[in-house]
This record gives sequence, C-alpha cells and structure tokens, in this order.
Amino acid sequence: MFRVMGLFRRPRDASASAPPAISEFWEWWAQARPTIEAALAADDGDGDGLPTDVVDELTLRIRKIHPELQWEIGGAEGRGPSLTVSGGGDPELRGIAERWHRAVPRSAGADWRFYPARQPDPEMLAQQLVLGDHEFDLEYARFGMRADQQRARVDITAYHPDFLFVSEEQRLQVALHLLDWALGEDDVARWVGAVATAEEAPIDALPPSLLASVVEQVAEPFGDTTWLTGEGRTPRGHPSRIGIRFPLHRQDHPLSDLHVAISVPYQHSNPDRLPVEPSASALRKFEKRLVALGERAVLAAVQTGDGLRVFHLYADPASPVISDLDQLAASWSEGKAKVASVPDPSWSALAPYRP
Repeated sequence: MFRVMGLFRRPRDASASAPPAISEFWEWWAQARPTIEAALAADDGDGDGLPTDVVDELTLRIRKIHPELQWEIGGAEGRGPSLTVSGGGDPELRGIAERWHRAVPRSAGADWRFYPARQPDPEMLAQQLVLGDHEFDLEYARFGMRADQQRARVDITAYHPDFLFVSEEQRLQVALHLLDWALGEDDVARWVGAVATAEEAPIDALPPSLLASVVEQVAEPFGDTTWLTGEGRTPRGHPSRIGIRFPLHRQDHPLSDLHVAISVPYQHSNPDRLPVEPSASALRKFEKRLVALGERAVLAAVQTGDGLRVFHLYADPASPVISDLDQLAASWSEGKAKVASVPDPSWSALAPYRP
C-alpha cells in the first residue's frame, strides 16, 4: 500500500470556494499524472512514495484551492490509485472539496478514483501507525462506544496500551485516524459525537472494526425524515414554536453553503400571537411548496411566534433556486415576506436548535 498525506493549517481564506484554482488544478493534473503514476509504479513499498518536488507541487495546487485542505494519495493491490482532497472534517471546507470532486474531468485517468472525503479503509485498522517517533500497533486499539439514540450519535472513548507513553494530542490523532478508517470521514461527522481517550481500557471496549455495526443500529430508525418540535419564548415574551429536521447532516448536502431565511408574516393569530385559521392553512401550503424544492433548497428549521414564521433553508449559492425562493416569497398574500441570505458553510445558524 502507498499513502502520501499532506496536512496543512493556515489562516482561513475568506472565500468559500475557488473555481479558478480548481480548474487550474485539473489542467495541471493532466500534465502531471504520468509522472505521478510512474513514481507510484516504482515505489518499492519503503514509504518514500512520490518525489519531493511532485509532493510540493501537488501541495501548492491544493493550497491554491484552499490553504486548509488536506490531501492523500492511496491505493492497494487489486485497486487503482486514489486521490482524496479533504476538509479534515471541517464543515466549512466540505463544500470546497465537493466542488473540486465534481469538477473531475474525463481525462483525469480511468484507473484513478477521486474522493472529496476520506473513505473507510478497514484494512488499516490492523496496520502500524507511525506518529512522530512512536509506532502504534493498531491491533491493540479498542473503543468504548456509548450509543445515544436521542442525539443519533455514538460517543467514543479510544484506548491503546501505548497511550501511557504519549501526549494527549497524539492520542487524539490516533483516535481520529481509527475513526476515519472505520467509518469514513463523512460518517464520522454524521454519527460520532464526543471523542475522548483513556489510559485504561473502557468497560466493554470493542475493536474499532465493530464501530460500523454500532453506527448502523443507531442510524436505522432515521431512514425517513423526522421533525423535532419544541417551545420557547420570543424576545417580546410571547410563546414560540420551533421545528427542526432531524437528523440533518451537513455532509448530505455538501454544496449547500448558503443560509436562506424566509420571514413570512401572518394576519390571523390567537392571543399568544400564534397562527390560527385561515393563516395556519396558508402557512402549511407555503411550507409544502418549500419542501417540494427537494435537494435544491433544504428546509432545515421553522420558527414561529409574534405573528411571524421564519423558514430556515440551505442552498447552493450558485443555484438558480434563490430566484425561485424570491418569487415564492413574493406570492405570499398576508403581508410582505422577506428573504435574507448569508454564507454559512458550517451551518452555524442551526446551532441553537440542535439537540
């Protein structure tokens, strides 16, 4: 197996994406691929991998797309080589990696596989992992797993006998490598909650290879869309109602970097300023039209109170669906509906509503 990885952390670029750098990357790749393939074919398995100048140039090209993207080239006997460009689990970078992936040209190489996030690699769970000057035999790694059905998450406590001899930073690096290899980067983000490490094996600890089965059990009840509801208070002290789609995963909508809030006033309400007929039916019809947009604009949360219902959606900023939302808002007959949008690649606007 060969695996060459680049890990870089630099000050965050304000740009959400860099289309010119992506197209430039693929133009360069067409020229550089024969050299890369020749180097991989000549690799004798001693870990040297690609020549330094090729690594440096590949790193530079990836950094031009975004300075915090990570990359790795991998492959195994019986499979063609792969190139992964990853945001390292950072939701703000997931859309950029996806745009890079969707721009793969046909000329990129028929034998190559390209990924915008790290894929599961269970074979690695039984290998040696070298971090700094320490080598971990991963066959001795164990996970304590606590499934939380209400949050649809699995909290992890990672253990390895060698954790006694290394720093907490190295322990977490081992844990994160194991999680990526057991589930793949996107499923880690979807289903894994808190991650901790331990110097003693947790009770009922299991090999990391069994994590996928635990996650499958946690995920099984959520095959269909579910809405959670709650109550609160508006700034004026009146009751408010909140609904949020659950579970809602950023990784399932990687291009949806734009938060769109549609504020819809209603004329008919009870003494608590919550909607009653005929406004209640009109709001339901309006919501159905939003849901009908499907993946073009993902309805994530609904907030109601003080004579106003706010629909929170996420959309691809490059999509024409934004004009459709403007037209839909203009069709509302019980007052002036307002549409406001702001870049929010990490989906931070939903943080107050998440379980």
